Amino acid sequence: MSRHPEVLWAQRSDKVYLTVALPDAKDISVKCEPEGVFVFSATGVQGESFHFTLELYGQILPQGCKTKAGSRNILCSIQKLNKAWWQRLLKTQEKPAPYIKVDWNNWCDEDDEPDSTSNLASDDDDDDDDAAANIGEDDGSSEDEGMLYLPDLEKARKK
Repeated sequence: MSRHPEVLWAQRSDKVYLTVALPDAKDISVKCEPEGVFVFSATGVQGESFHFTLELYGQILPQGCKTKAGSRNILCSIQKLNKAWWQRLLKTQEKPAPYIKVDWNNWCDEDDEPDSTSNLASDDDDDDDDAAANIGEDDGSSEDEGMLYLPDLEKARKK
């Protein structure tokens, strides 16, 4: 009998990010099918079997799915077929299983998503002038959505 690891999810208009909390996992297998089926299986530290299948809200590009295994978790980046915000992770409208949770550390609201194309050359918006004036200035913070990394942490301690 297989168990379910905790799965955290977040999205952008073009991708869904799944973080599977399974320390020191072995024999990791991830399958992405075009109709939106995501299949995960792995073996835990003590030989226990973990497996789950998710029927995602929309279609995906299997060749755009990437997996990176770390010592604490497995990160999965899933490319959406169409660039759009999904109403939810799963196709079903039922409440998701208790092991599936929102990844608030990586969450981004649709309104907050950074544009992939820069409009700094546009004269239509007054905010563009303010943004252009700040290019190249170092405010002492990381650009990774407020995440503190070791160099930033060391800067903060020195202040």
